[in-house]
Amino acid sequence: MRRLIVAAVVAAGLVVAGAGTSVAAGSTATVKTRHGQLGTFLVGPNGRTLYLFEKDKTKKSTCSGACAKAWPPLLTTGKPKASGSAKASLLGTTKRSDGTTQVTYKGHPLYYFIQDTKAGQTKGQGIDGFGAEWYVLSPSGKKIEGKD
Repeated sequence: MRRLIVAAVVAAGLVVAGAGTSVAAGSTATVKTRHGQLGTFLVGPNGRTLYLFEKDKTKKSTCSGACAKAWPPLLTTGKPKASGSAKASLLGTTKRSDGTTQVTYKGHPLYYFIQDTKAGQTKGQGIDGFGAEWYVLSPSGKKIEGKD
């Protein structure tokens, strides 16, 4: 069922207001933490939950096209910053195929989920879509396997 939801979102071309993935020109993304039902997990500068994609076996993203519409990457224009329990030493970046710069955490490219429309939502947790599963990350950079 969760796989069908992702497919329906992509097919409908759903765009969520305020779901921006990049930061203003000349600024950098800040990865923060939030505590919820899944424990403490990473969120982007807008407070929305960040996910790892298990198909990404290196820091190079394998999510583009329809995948990136459903799972927008966290982009930055400079060196990302850490806040809360997030660790600056685990932050990095990778170049995407379109030339933009995506934030990584412990080598995992970071993504939002288009159906998370409010800060702290974790609707993408455990979804199997685009060839692998998606999980929120702990401040140590490991996936959290619980269900929302």
